[in-house]
Amino acid sequence: MMMQLEDIAKDVTLVNAIDWDMTHEDAVRLYLEWGNNWARGNYVIRSKQDVSYYFVINTWEAEPVIYLIRRNSEEAKEIAKIRMPKPVGDQFMERIGWNRGVYSLTDEVKSWLMEILKSN
Repeated sequence: MMMQLEDIAKDVTLVNAIDWDMTHEDAVRLYLEWGNNWARGNYVIRSKQDVSYYFVINTWEAEPVIYLIRRNSEEAKEIAKIRMPKPVGDQFMERIGWNRGVYSLTDEVKSWLMEILKSN
């Protein structure tokens, strides 16, 4: 069963493990092309035990949805599905030109999420 925003907020260990700067592109480079590329900072994937948690925004549905992804070198798993409040979602969609796809968090969406997750 997929976690909800409230579930994430209650899990302090998970909240602290979230890489707020990780993008989908960074994760692919680190976990699927590891060994070939330099890593941002000194973070290098050495084994299956190396894991990252990060958010992406999927706009393929009628309304944009935020997913919390758990990624290691074997898989990327959507562990939470979060609906944005309509004003936040509309602002995001306007910013990306109402296009469909998978996107990194914008500063506005990141601030909204951090406010909720860090306040609990």
